[in-house]
Amino acid sequence: MTTKRPTIDDVARLSGVARVTVSRVLNGGPNVRDEVRARVMQAVETLAYKVNPQARSLAGGASRLLAFVFASDPENEPNSYYESALELGALRACLTLGYQVLVQNVPQQTPDHQKRILDLITTQRCEGLILSPPYSDDVALIEAALAQGCKVVTVSPGGPGRGKADGVGVDDEAGGYDMTRELLRLGHRRFGFIAGLEGHLSADRRLQGFRRALAEQALGEGDCVVLRGDFTFRSGTRLAPELLDHPLKPTALVCANDDMAAGVLSAAHARGLNIPQDLSITGFDDAPVAGIVWPPLTTVHQPVKVLGQRAVELLVARLTGVNVSQAPVFEKLEHAVVSRQTTTTAHL
Repeated sequence: MTTKRPTIDDVARLSGVARVTVSRVLNGGPNVRDEVRARVMQAVETLAYKVNPQARSLAGGASRLLAFVFASDPENEPNSYYESALELGALRACLTLGYQVLVQNVPQQTPDHQKRILDLITTQRCEGLILSPPYSDDVALIEAALAQGCKVVTVSPGGPGRGKADGVGVDDEAGGYDMTRELLRLGHRRFGFIAGLEGHLSADRRLQGFRRALAEQALGEGDCVVLRGDFTFRSGTRLAPELLDHPLKPTALVCANDDMAAGVLSAAHARGLNIPQDLSITGFDDAPVAGIVWPPLTTVHQPVKVLGQRAVELLVARLTGVNVSQAPVFEKLEHAVVSRQTTTTAHL
């Protein structure tokens, strides 16, 4: 016996509202009270109601397709957690709002990368673009997409991208500052820092926060050594020996993400170092790897899945006219230092 699939009318009956109200909620429309919206979404979940994006596209003439663009580098493995968590958050929001998302990896080294991204608007009929770093700071790309009538949302813009389009992110500078302040509180005065890719401005702001915290304690370039990684585990293992053998002899190594911190931790274990007694190590993101490595990694938590979710919600708000603000908005989500077992009091 075939079970009848629930319809929008079933959702309306269960939630006690009109069919048009259900449609407005599923489309992210305006003028719906929070209590009513919650009731409709509860009915959707109870009935396991699924929106048919293809049917709605044919009916309304809109594709209801969004593109989530990531930069790729053929020479390096991707930051798997960051991208997959953003994608998962975006997919969950799209399911709720009745949209689809096309995930596109575009190599930033190719001279036609901007054209490849803009072609998504015409060839794939994408109604909106979500740009992750470093594309989220490509002003020319953002302006070109907007000029074609495409809505744009940026994830973790580090500077130039803000003010050009709606965006969402954490305060990366404050995250780097807060982590460094914690290490200073533990008595550390000699530091190593592994930064992210050149041009990744949000990650560079973590380095700026690190330097600000040092400057407040009258520490400067002579008290730290900074190397540039590429966000991968491999770059952490590759750069760790240079930091560990440096004449400064850092007591704390700060990394711009967790994958590189895990690489440093692996290299330290290979040398027989006792972590954290011999060396404190910190990361950024609070990726699953932070809780898997031994000892568990002290890091800065940023809600990556929520970043992906809010990026979609901001984009749909623009597409449906919910966000009446003429000027682009930037939504800042909270970060937090998560102290685990790779940091302890400095032994100078």
